Amino acid sequence: MTNDYALLDSGAFQKLERFGSVTLARPCAQAVWKQSLPTKEWSQATALFSREGGHQWRGRERLPSTWEIQVDGMRFQLSSTDFGHLGIFPEQREQWRRIREVCASYLKQHGRPAQVLNLFAYSGGSTLAPALAGAEVCHVDASKGMVEWARKNAFLNNLADKPIRWIVDDVSKFLERERRRQRTYDLIILDPPSYGRGARGEIFKIENDLPLLLKTLAELLSSQPLGLLLSCHTPELTPLSLHHLLKQTFSSLGGKLEHGEMQLRGIDHVLPVPSGSFCWWIK
Repeated sequence: MTNDYALLDSGAFQKLERFGSVTLARPCAQAVWKQSLPTKEWSQATALFSREGGHQWRGRERLPSTWEIQVDGMRFQLSSTDFGHLGIFPEQREQWRRIREVCASYLKQHGRPAQVLNLFAYSGGSTLAPALAGAEVCHVDASKGMVEWARKNAFLNNLADKPIRWIVDDVSKFLERERRRQRTYDLIILDPPSYGRGARGEIFKIENDLPLLLKTLAELLSSQPLGLLLSCHTPELTPLSLHHLLKQTFSSLGGKLEHGEMQLRGIDHVLPVPSGSFCWWIK
């Protein structure tokens, strides 16, 4: 599959990445090692993002207002944000591949599309992946702007007329309504923030709210569940932490757990960068 993304180097608390024709240097707290490429290579980056003295881009005027890239067969519109994000988290690539595989397998096995719920859905990578595999998806995020961004990505992937529900709402309130409606899902995907604020000012703190959230999600699983994928970028929540959370919540339902560390990967000589944790519960 075509990839317009590449991790070029990392180290000295920075990462150097290529997104199509744009090369960016951004902070990376995990990169405690030395950089491998010479300083000259790093200095040729299109722009650099820094958190020193407040969030700021150096060379932002050299960046297009938006641009498109293709990653593992999925197209994304990118844009530089004030927080240094671009509208894609490439460390999720392996999870997107797995989502496509399990949703395609579910369709063959059950003769119907998987019903997928994607929470804290951001710009929609984990919405595009199941939709491209024939699933029906519900995309939920508290940010109207991010939901619109995700809809643009769906359009880029010829998914505009596919069965995707686009929901702007606080996740907890949305789930309460779904529970009252007795709606169920075969696959649930969530990538909760460490701290978030809902559309009406609702506060989400992962250490306090995640266990109860998972309990609610267990009640929304269908009678033929595919599973649940939990990922996050909160440093305190290691792969083993996520494993224990899902084990306590879903072990009574059977199935298996698979956990690990998400990584940004380059070609063979480029050191991979740890970039969060994930855990699958597969029924």
